Amino acid sequence: MVDMTHYRLIVADSADDLARQAAERMACCIDQALSERDRAQIALAGGSTPRSAYARLGAEHLPWDRVDVLLGDERCVPPDDPASNARMLAETLLAQPPARAARFHPVPVDSLSPLEAAEAYEAMIATLCPGSPPCFDLVLLGLGDDGHTASLFPGRASLHVTDRWVCLGEGKGLARISLTAPVLSAARQVLFMVSGQEKAQALARLLNDQESSDRTPARLVQPASEVIILADAAASAGLH
Repeated sequence: MVDMTHYRLIVADSADDLARQAAERMACCIDQALSERDRAQIALAGGSTPRSAYARLGAEHLPWDRVDVLLGDERCVPPDDPASNARMLAETLLAQPPARAARFHPVPVDSLSPLEAAEAYEAMIATLCPGSPPCFDLVLLGLGDDGHTASLFPGRASLHVTDRWVCLGEGKGLARISLTAPVLSAARQVLFMVSGQEKAQALARLLNDQESSDRTPARLVQPASEVIILADAAASAGLH
């Protein structure tokens, strides 16, 4: 397949500006989706970069009771573990009174084996989201310093899963559950948030159309629409 993905890089002035722009764009996507359909489905990233953006987004007065919030990936840890993406959302987005009305669908890692949790999560997504692959209104992704996104890590078998919507993976010593590349690519809008000097090389590789997706799995995300990358000055150093 020829990669025709178009990226638009937007460099934020500060960490605060990065969070503000990300929150505004996510709110706009949700608003647009709800103007066209009864419900909106969004898949969000974990990690530290989007925390402030989620807190801002959660304060937006949107029809949150019509929004399904899911995760792009989850670590196989208890929901109260500091490494849990569900816990991070509970402390940020879902801690705000407006967004508390959203319907959150965590990956059921607390009660099932990783394989069972992946299968249950896949079944839930297929029910919630129309299409094959299922189509999210918004997918927010991060970018690891090794080029991974969601829990699609370099050199792993999960990169080549095209017949499932959810897969098992492993990264940085933890078992993980992740949306697959076909689902991430089916989203109506894909937004990356990238911050920190340690991400500069990975971001340059993401934007290089000669780069291998085996080495930089983020390049597997190839939606029909433009991919927006919000980055801080440190991550985008040397690109412009």
